Amino acid sequence: MRRPASSLGALAAVLLFTGCDRGSHPGQIGTTAPAFTVTDTDRTVRLADYRGKVVVLNFWASWCAPCLEEFPSLIQLQRQMPNVAVLAVSFHDEDAAYHSYIAENHIDLLTVFDASEKSNLAYGTTRPPETYIIDKKGVIRRKFIGPQDWTSPELITYLNKLEAS
Repeated sequence: MRRPASSLGALAAVLLFTGCDRGSHPGQIGTTAPAFTVTDTDRTVRLADYRGKVVVLNFWASWCAPCLEEFPSLIQLQRQMPNVAVLAVSFHDEDAAYHSYIAENHIDLLTVFDASEKSNLAYGTTRPPETYIIDKKGVIRRKFIGPQDWTSPELITYLNKLEAS
């Protein structure tokens, strides 16, 4: 059965403005970042411990190919800008898969596994990778959906400005 063009347009508009929109400019921008504490088998990480630093908070999962794509630039960012805290939180995963992924892909930055998925849900993140830039005062300044080149001149300049302020 063929639908009239106006019905298809209405359906497209509904999808565009509802569930399909992951929010590249979420309502959280300019608000205090949700606090969290994640404890896995290796460590405990508290976002509050990074107050006073710019934080690049990356949500990822071991089954996520785009996450693997962006990890080299996240690692390079951490090396290039040691005063910026790069924190990678894995969710929607299994502990064994998480640890294998870290070892096999030589992930050399601070990462933690959130089996409870409370940290990512506090940010409204359900599909990785998503990354939040949090300033020194704990305020969310930007959100990125999908893999990024974290060593691009634009991002380095932006992070340097945040760090200097």
